[in-house]
Amino acid sequence: MSRQETLYNEWINLPQSYKRAFSLLFSDLPLDFKLKKSIEIQGFNELTEVQTRAITKGLLGQDLMVASKTGSGKTLGFLVPAINRLLTQKPLSKRDPRVLVLAPTRELAKQVFMVAKKLIQNTRLSCALVVGGENFNTQAKYLKKNPDIVIGTAGRIADHIDAKHVFFNGLELLILDEADRMLELGFSSQLSLIHEQANHRKRQTMMFSATVDSAEMSRMTDNLLNSPEKIVIDKVSVPHTGIEQRFYLSDHVDHKDKQLLALLRLSARQQAIVFTATRDDTARIQTALNENGHNALFLHGELLQNQRNAVLNDFLNNKADVLVTTDLAARGLDIRNVALVINYDLPKHADEYIHRIGRTGRAGDNGIALSLVGKRDWWSFKAIQTRLMQSFKFSELEDFPARFKGLVSPKKQAQKPLIDKNQKCNKASEKTVGKAKIVRKKHEANAIDIGSMPMKKKRKAED
Repeated sequence: MSRQETLYNEWINLPQSYKRAFSLLFSDLPLDFKLKKSIEIQGFNELTEVQTRAITKGLLGQDLMVASKTGSGKTLGFLVPAINRLLTQKPLSKRDPRVLVLAPTRELAKQVFMVAKKLIQNTRLSCALVVGGENFNTQAKYLKKNPDIVIGTAGRIADHIDAKHVFFNGLELLILDEADRMLELGFSSQLSLIHEQANHRKRQTMMFSATVDSAEMSRMTDNLLNSPEKIVIDKVSVPHTGIEQRFYLSDHVDHKDKQLLALLRLSARQQAIVFTATRDDTARIQTALNENGHNALFLHGELLQNQRNAVLNDFLNNKADVLVTTDLAARGLDIRNVALVINYDLPKHADEYIHRIGRTGRAGDNGIALSLVGKRDWWSFKAIQTRLMQSFKFSELEDFPARFKGLVSPKKQAQKPLIDKNQKCNKASEKTVGKAKIVRKKHEANAIDIGSMPMKKKRKAED
């Protein structure tokens, strides 16, 4: 037994309290030497907590259900054990892909693909990216070459299954990244189809998600996983302590525009992401920022795939200092230079706020998240406070103070003070003083009550 395997076995048997006190190095893991070399070249040394627990269990071939917040290093947590398996074990089939990694968006799939390519660069393994927005026939040609690893989106993979361009009878690992987001986007039927194509006892499945406690996630876990090891690193509803959060009240759009320019103060080689609610605002704000000395780009879902790729590549390569985007970039982007996230508009859902601000403070770095709160953002702000179980005080920009101070809850507004009956009578008597009392003569109806409504009946004529 090698030194690495001895260390690894000792680590596995340590109590969890000891594991948290000591850090594990990639060099200590029993990995194939080619994979170790690639990891070393990429500059990865010490494992994060999610990597430690996911990789050590994943190397043993166990199914995993992992919950961890963004920026914790999940990508290496599933790619390292997957690639190590391909390098150290014989394939189940010579034709089918051995590993399938599914991501909710094209951008996240592409980012995982780039990491995988770097990890297999010293090996004979091949990798293919299969996402929507790219040429379908070209992807079919790639799939016919039998790549070892396929990384893509569930919708496009399902399309290729229907077209019989790819088969997963020999699939060894199925990996779902951001599984909760895939369900939100409506990919449950495609996931079921993919699962059925590779439903055999030798398949290992690893599922990574921000949340695991929903009913839909539980059903998905029961369907796809076989006695999984459940790993919950921390409360995903709480951003890590390295992100400073500040909130500013805003009066209207023009006021927000001025506040945004005042808040966008970046030092050399730092970048910022500005999140908006609408696609139209991304282009409008990008133009305004460029007119005021910034080098900004905009991104939203209506752009063609090649346009989206170009924008992300330019931002990743530090050719722009600000990216103005919708929630399209709220998950998956891993850009070390993003020191600042600004919510021009708050998202409707509190969980999406957590994913947004998780674009900064990556891999242990510190970051700042600033949010503008107008009338339309108020109830989102209250939901965020409830979700995070925190009460935030508002900061203020001296040059751009806000007149808006918040909204009253509709329930509180509906609760009017009750007036005592005696007070009503007194008010009524005060109004009648000095006025003649009007007496109306009552007319009695010669009627018999039938049910709840008095009705008149004709009397029978007397003989």
